[in-house]
Amino acid sequence: KMVDPTLAEMGKNLNEAMKMLEDNQRKVEEENEKKYARKDIPGPLQGSGQDMVSILQLVQNLMHGEEEEETSQSYRLQNVGEQGHMALLGHSLAAYISVLDRERLRKLTTRILSDTTLWLCRLFRYENGSAYYHEDDREGLLKICRLVIHTRYEDYTLEGFNVLYTKQPVIYISSAARTGLGQALCNQLGLPLSCMCRVPCNTMFGSQHQMDVALLDRLIKDDVESGKLPLLLVANAGTPGAGHTDKLGRLKELCEQYKMWLHVEGVNLATLALGYVSSSILAATKCDSMTLTLGSWLGLPAVPAVTLYRHEDPSLSLAAGLTSSQPVEKLRALPLWLSLQYLGHDGIVERIKHASQLSQRLLENLKNLDFIKTSVEDELSSPVVVFKFFQEYSNRDQTSHAAQASSIQHPVISNEGHIYDTFNQWLGEQLAQLVPASGVDVVELEDEGMCVRFSPLMTSAVLGTEIQDIDQLVDCLKMKIPVLTSTLQLREEFEQEVRRTVGLLYIEDLGWPGLGVVRYNYHSDGKNDDKQEKELEKINTELLKKLNELESDLTFSLGPEFGGQKNCVYIGMVTEDLDVSELVETIAATGREIEENSRLLENMTEVVRKGIQEAQLQLQKANEERLLEEGLLRQIPVVGSVLNWFSPFQASPKGRTFNLTAGSLESTESMYVSKAQGTGSTPPPTPTSSLAKQRLPGQKAFKRSLRNSDGFSETSSISHCDDLDKLDQRPPNLSPGQEQGPLEMERAEEQREVASAKTDTEDIHSDKLPPDCTKAEDQASQR
Repeated sequence: KMVDPTLAEMGKNLNEAMKMLEDNQRKVEEENEKKYARKDIPGPLQGSGQDMVSILQLVQNLMHGEEEEETSQSYRLQNVGEQGHMALLGHSLAAYISVLDRERLRKLTTRILSDTTLWLCRLFRYENGSAYYHEDDREGLLKICRLVIHTRYEDYTLEGFNVLYTKQPVIYISSAARTGLGQALCNQLGLPLSCMCRVPCNTMFGSQHQMDVALLDRLIKDDVESGKLPLLLVANAGTPGAGHTDKLGRLKELCEQYKMWLHVEGVNLATLALGYVSSSILAATKCDSMTLTLGSWLGLPAVPAVTLYRHEDPSLSLAAGLTSSQPVEKLRALPLWLSLQYLGHDGIVERIKHASQLSQRLLENLKNLDFIKTSVEDELSSPVVVFKFFQEYSNRDQTSHAAQASSIQHPVISNEGHIYDTFNQWLGEQLAQLVPASGVDVVELEDEGMCVRFSPLMTSAVLGTEIQDIDQLVDCLKMKIPVLTSTLQLREEFEQEVRRTVGLLYIEDLGWPGLGVVRYNYHSDGKNDDKQEKELEKINTELLKKLNELESDLTFSLGPEFGGQKNCVYIGMVTEDLDVSELVETIAATGREIEENSRLLENMTEVVRKGIQEAQLQLQKANEERLLEEGLLRQIPVVGSVLNWFSPFQASPKGRTFNLTAGSLESTESMYVSKAQGTGSTPPPTPTSSLAKQRLPGQKAFKRSLRNSDGFSETSSISHCDDLDKLDQRPPNLSPGQEQGPLEMERAEEQREVASAKTDTEDIHSDKLPPDCTKAEDQASQR
């Protein structure tokens, strides 16, 4: 068949452009040019035009950015794929088709629009429907509202808003609807906010994310009695937060009773294309209109949303803006027309089915995890899975479906609720970072607080989520649950330890996901507030530095960038083997050491100045004494040299050393003597805490040793044998003429006790000890 050369060239150029834009590898010459050329600064339009390659290269640079890291470039753009190329080709074709003559354009746009509408109505079980294609997903609902106003107010076309004074229209939306939806509708329609009625959700029976039908009925009756006109009801087939579906069957009966229009939107509408559809979702096919967002469901970029509706009067549809006489506006469906043909019916159903299988796989794994609560509407088919961490989960009743659906409950204590919100937000961020292909995010629900949400219909087609990604997500969740439980259990113990420790101040920060926040209190001596604040900041900053230098698994930081407390040490998540008392003791001891050093440095200037003055006076006095000892003749230049040659004068050097610790001057004679004899004193060892001394080899800081385990008993037995060898290799006791001090007597007593313990336990440990340890005991006994 003959192919239009323009269409062939367009497809070729699009393929070349996509290859160039998707290529993240840049040449060295281009990188060097970018260092000196500021492409992000707007400049004048060049007089001579540029070729397509240069323009596309500029677009690529603007898309990828110059300052971003290469590791994040792979996640910057979604995997478009061939079906995405078809959607992008549709935009190019729309521009080309718009230049055809009017008759050809009318025939082509009519065919594209009718085909796409027919396919979508059959695919989503919506019989005898019309379609409106729009870029903003709220625009379809806006046009439907105008259509209903034109239908219920017959004189609206002539008199406009004046007819609304007689009967004020009322639009009902759920409290679980999208944020700002009601206000946006009122602003676009020119209606006051009093025309918008928010219907609360269930509080006692059923899902807490479903609209309360009984309460809605009472609200409608009250509005009718007050002279208002119930106009339209917006229901959800998958709420934006939890993904629950309203009782569409009962809502449809209520709308027919009061002659209201029922509009449905939500992610669960995608399951209408599957072979098995739940009855709650299937009821959406009887509604008056519904909005479909096929771009996110099928992973198609730049395709419009579709609003399917049923209405018999085409003139009112034209007046409301749902249809247009301009053929160019009908070309909005062209990208979707091309993509649907490329995927086919089986490809579309397979993508939606794959997303449902992903959510079902995650839900089955979450049921087997302790401390994890789920909130799903239907365990057999739930496209959206919402879960959260809660420690009392294993003690709850999990038998009935109603208990499962309403299992997430906000804690009674407000502080506990804030802590769980913080922990669940941290959990969601960690899972999204560790498994980016899963597409999980954090959502805040009205009654449950912060939860982790998995909505594969909105993300899987774009991110390419597979079953192994779900398994990896569950594995990461299993690793994080012990950390969350341990941190939550040790949080109160840490607070008590800090409050009992002198010099430390516990800072309550419910928004910090970790063990807690502590501040070292600086003991000021009548200093002003500014100086005290600086000293406090200096000490806590140095304390944070010292703690990070320790070999431990803990993370110490200054806290969040915004909203955190100043001059504090934030401690992150911990494990169950954390020794809280050792941690608090180390923080307090390190803080005291830093404070003492800080005070020493404060007094150093004055002490050094006085010491220098005293040293100058002593050196001047020593110089005068040396002149008196040498005599006057030795000071004469020539005579002094001859006299010193015949009779040298022996004078010992008398220098001065300044002791910073004592703040006093001392003679250097003792230093010279000690250096000559080679018996210099060794500096005292750095003091360490008793808990640090008991640490086993290879054990990190702040870890409790498992003393009841078998491994520890074997290690202690081996070390016991080594201690016996060391005791036997000690030098003999003092001679009878020497007296033993209290310390020597205590050591001798310890040796006798160890020897007796060795004799008593030799038979007991002979079978359990390793051969090397037994051999060491035999040698010790022979000696």
